[in-house]
Amino acid sequence: DAGFRAASGRRTGFNTMSLIVRFARLLLLAAVLAGCASAPHRPLEPATPVPTATPHPIHLPADDAPHDDLTEWWYYTGHLDADGGQAYGFEMVIFQVERQGAPIFYAAHFAITDHQRREFHYAQRTWTADRAPATFDLRNGDWGMTGEGSFDALKATMPGYAIDLKVSPTKPPTFHGNDGVISFGPVGDSYYYSDTRLAVQGIVTDHGAARPVRGIAWKDRQWGNFLSVGGGGWDWFSVQLADGTDLMLFLLRGNLGEVSPAYGTLVSADGKASVLDPGAAKVAVTGQWTSPHDGAIYPSGWTIDLPGQAMRLALQPVLRDQELNTRASTGQIYWEGEVTIDGQHDGRPATGQGYVELTGYAK
Repeated sequence: DAGFRAASGRRTGFNTMSLIVRFARLLLLAAVLAGCASAPHRPLEPATPVPTATPHPIHLPADDAPHDDLTEWWYYTGHLDADGGQAYGFEMVIFQVERQGAPIFYAAHFAITDHQRREFHYAQRTWTADRAPATFDLRNGDWGMTGEGSFDALKATMPGYAIDLKVSPTKPPTFHGNDGVISFGPVGDSYYYSDTRLAVQGIVTDHGAARPVRGIAWKDRQWGNFLSVGGGGWDWFSVQLADGTDLMLFLLRGNLGEVSPAYGTLVSADGKASVLDPGAAKVAVTGQWTSPHDGAIYPSGWTIDLPGQAMRLALQPVLRDQELNTRASTGQIYWEGEVTIDGQHDGRPATGQGYVELTGYAK
């Protein structure tokens, strides 16, 4: 298993948070960074992360373009409703890895949660390039992510499904850490921001039927000179409530099974982001699911309590089986799935949608 080990260089109350926010996505790249046997490139010599000596403010949209750093990704999850009443969840991510003296390596995942068929499908790709594009314009055949000014365009296909979507931010971006820079100590530094609520419109092609869709999505954007090795895993939660509130929570599991307190960021309906104190949110597992593919036992169903925000939420997977075996691209097996949400917030009923990511459970 890939895992996470890092140390923070900040001396504020955020330094613990900086260990475990969404940047742990890089664990999916551990096998790539070591040189995947299945990847279409030769194994690479170990790289040494170079700290970000002079961090600069994040400038958007310019910083959506690729950088000359070791590790980088563009990560989208979302919820789509078709005109005919059909519903879908989707995940699309592109990872970029640069290593001195080797072609730039890309790995991409695309997944669909089909509510009607009660099915989950995914695909993965890898490719290399001599140089990264100068703008946010990442393409491989009929897959692509591009910045188009006021929106990002996402396109991907697999047997039975395709997406052609435009996603537009409805809130200011949430910059994590120190104005968008987080320190991993000896393993490097990273720039990191999220668009926690994107308006989506476009087309889902479902077994040949092109269906107009609308919905909401979440985007994570990260880049920097950082690496990660170790063991363990993490549980990550994104919550988008109907009242406009967004929430990210994260729990880290160590080599011996120890679990960190929950950490995260709460974003109000008007876009104001607040870092939660460690342990302010309590996450409890309410069920489990055993993968028929590899025998991994995952949590399946959760409650989230934030007493300080008068919030209590119950999360249930849309489908229990939303596991991806991406050993052919990132060397990992992980669960990333769409969830439905209901509960209470500020004394009123709360409903919403979200995504949960679970790593380190499949051995």
